[in-house]
Amino acid sequence: MKISYQWLKDFIEIDDQSPELIAQKLTHAGLEVEQLHSYEAIPGSLEGLVIGEVLQCEPHPNADKLKKTLVDVGGEQPLPIVCGAPNVAKGQKVVVALVGATLYPKEGEPFKIKKAKIRGEVSEGMICAEDEIGLGSSHEGIMVLDTDLPNGTPAAEFFKPYRDTVLEIGLTPNRADAASHLGVARDLKALLDRPIQMPPVQQTFPETPSPISVEIENPEACPRYAGLLIEGVAVAPSPAWLQERLKAIGLKPINNVVDVTNYVMHELGQPMHAFDADRIEGNKIIVKTLDEGTPFVTLDEEERKLSAHDLMICDAVKPLAMAGVMGGLHSGIQDTTRRVFLESAYFNPTYIRKTSARHALKTDASFRFERGTDPNMVLVALQRAAYLITQLAGGKAAAQIVDVYPQPIENRRFFVKYERLFTLLGIEIPKEEVRRILTGLDILIEEETEEGMALSVPPYRVDVTGTADIAEEVLRIYGFDRVPLSEHLHTSFISPFPAPAQDKKHLQDTITDFLASQGLYEVITNSLTKPAYAERLSESAWGQPVRMLNYTGEEISVLRSSLLFSGLEVIAHNLNRQRKYQKIFEFGRVYFQTTDGAYGEKERLGIWITGNRHPEHWSQATQATQYHDLATIVERLLKRMRVNKFTKAAAPADQWGYGIRYLVEGHAVATAGLVQPKITRMLDIKQEVWFADVDWDWLTAHYHDDYTARELPKFPFVRRDLSLVLDKQVTWQEVEALAWRTENKLLKHINLFSVYEGNNIGEGKKSYAISFILQDETKTLTDKVIDKTMQKLMDAYKKELGAVIRE
Repeated sequence: MKISYQWLKDFIEIDDQSPELIAQKLTHAGLEVEQLHSYEAIPGSLEGLVIGEVLQCEPHPNADKLKKTLVDVGGEQPLPIVCGAPNVAKGQKVVVALVGATLYPKEGEPFKIKKAKIRGEVSEGMICAEDEIGLGSSHEGIMVLDTDLPNGTPAAEFFKPYRDTVLEIGLTPNRADAASHLGVARDLKALLDRPIQMPPVQQTFPETPSPISVEIENPEACPRYAGLLIEGVAVAPSPAWLQERLKAIGLKPINNVVDVTNYVMHELGQPMHAFDADRIEGNKIIVKTLDEGTPFVTLDEEERKLSAHDLMICDAVKPLAMAGVMGGLHSGIQDTTRRVFLESAYFNPTYIRKTSARHALKTDASFRFERGTDPNMVLVALQRAAYLITQLAGGKAAAQIVDVYPQPIENRRFFVKYERLFTLLGIEIPKEEVRRILTGLDILIEEETEEGMALSVPPYRVDVTGTADIAEEVLRIYGFDRVPLSEHLHTSFISPFPAPAQDKKHLQDTITDFLASQGLYEVITNSLTKPAYAERLSESAWGQPVRMLNYTGEEISVLRSSLLFSGLEVIAHNLNRQRKYQKIFEFGRVYFQTTDGAYGEKERLGIWITGNRHPEHWSQATQATQYHDLATIVERLLKRMRVNKFTKAAAPADQWGYGIRYLVEGHAVATAGLVQPKITRMLDIKQEVWFADVDWDWLTAHYHDDYTARELPKFPFVRRDLSLVLDKQVTWQEVEALAWRTENKLLKHINLFSVYEGNNIGEGKKSYAISFILQDETKTLTDKVIDKTMQKLMDAYKKELGAVIRE
């Protein structure tokens, strides 16, 4: 947002404050000035040019079309200047560019004046024509001035070229109140403790009722709409002062009526629109929505199909403007316009934001309306615009102002306790200073007690809703640099640091490092996603999906109910860029709505792997990623989070084609397996993807630092292998669980190291090659004990799973 230093001076006395100092003060107060730059109506602002008087003028001895002159420029000696203008003559007051001055002609590149010899005669300057110094386009001769100013007076004192310094403010979304020169002046008022001077407005209007009526069909979208009919206008270019102010902040002047509406918007923060009143059919303005798909041509000559939720300004027959965003092509001000209907309104920010996003139309008006304007500025802006139009376009108000305001918006009221306020500030500021700052910011103190203050906040301060906001307002004006810091910086006065076992951030960092060590890359994705994703979940959903009220597109209209699809979108993106091998993880929240209407959220950890285990290399054959690659990572993760005992169950079929759910006392702490091919096809992923969903909330809540160290066993372990032929429908989980049920004393580890399906084992069968690690921590195992244990395992597999033991 661009703010003119000269324009600011209309509101508040700052002649003793340089633009640089103003920029510093505003930045410290939260309106960050990102850049300062100069604006000059005339490039160079006539720097180095003075008023001179031609004392002598005679023909050049060596050139018929040149003349030798002697010009008094206020120095000790007159300057000899060779001039080629046909109208130069003795006694003239002229504009002289001194040696060293840079000229900026209307056409061509700037050039610097140097002392020179022209056809053998010395020339120490240049007598200027208007096009040579950017004042006009004529080159018929030099400029001859009618002035009594002393010779040597800077030419800028005669022509008074407009110069300004523009402050570019990086306006944060919460400071919609500062999107104008008045808004910035309000902050300066509190910072400098100086009054604000409001610009002149039209005070009186005819008592005649307006012939143009206003009807609001949707008061939720348009709480207030005001209009004024002005007749007898003469549309013409704006005066130079108005054009230069608009140009300084980057606006292109159009005509005196349209320029006034833009001027008032940037002056007071209230967007306005001017209609040609003769184009308003039925003498009626109706604020309403239209049918879905209604065509409308905006000022940029683009035809747009309206949504049924777009708020429109219409007459009795047709739409005239897209409310708060852009006017229509055929209803605006023309050169022939004589009657103007001025609009000034307050629109619901949500409606304007959605319309602006829906049609990809970002205008100065929508920028302000979608952040929240001041409903109390509607009439002030209308009176200000009426004053300027009558001054600049010769019109006059033809009737009373129409002001439809069915439900006035009240000030926001709440109570602020001093104790809480000073705790947030970190310092006890004198109460008189607090009162001065709040009053300077137009925050009314309605009542004050020893305990605190009852405050009334004007509606244009959309960001001030409670004690924390008041603390911010006080501190940014008081000065952050005035808050003393202790010798030992710490934040324990806000909240003590948690022990590592309770510090979720510390644990997350630890697991992030662990996952990175496993070759995974962290990703961060959008919480907003497609409705189709949420509809795909059934078994593993915690409730109904949460739909956004103010979404900008159907593709991001629902909060995610699982991390699965976020990671799949990343994988699909990378696959389209030939990255076939991927291992990623993400910490993120998922959201849902319960059957009783309450909203909830959970912190999850997602892990995805796909492609080969490692890139192609001559030294080793490529091998596709398998379930156990993911399961190994998950089980190591659980072990790091002190989860050593768990049971297993089948993964839900809505997300996983097959997989394992890790249960602790019936609670699913993690689920890992192959993503359903139907899901991967939704994102056009043609290779297998393995996904683990981890309950990070549960893991951090049950994490503890307690552990017991013990000596390594003194007695060796023994490995024995079995090859089992089983029916295909028997899962590895059943095989593993049966082993632990059968032998839980000597069995320390079980591992599946080969799976075979094919010839020689029978149709509908598969072969598992399994290793068992046995160990007795009190003595060395004998062959007799080992054989007995293995026989017990084989008998169990034969009896309960129908296994055939391969020799």
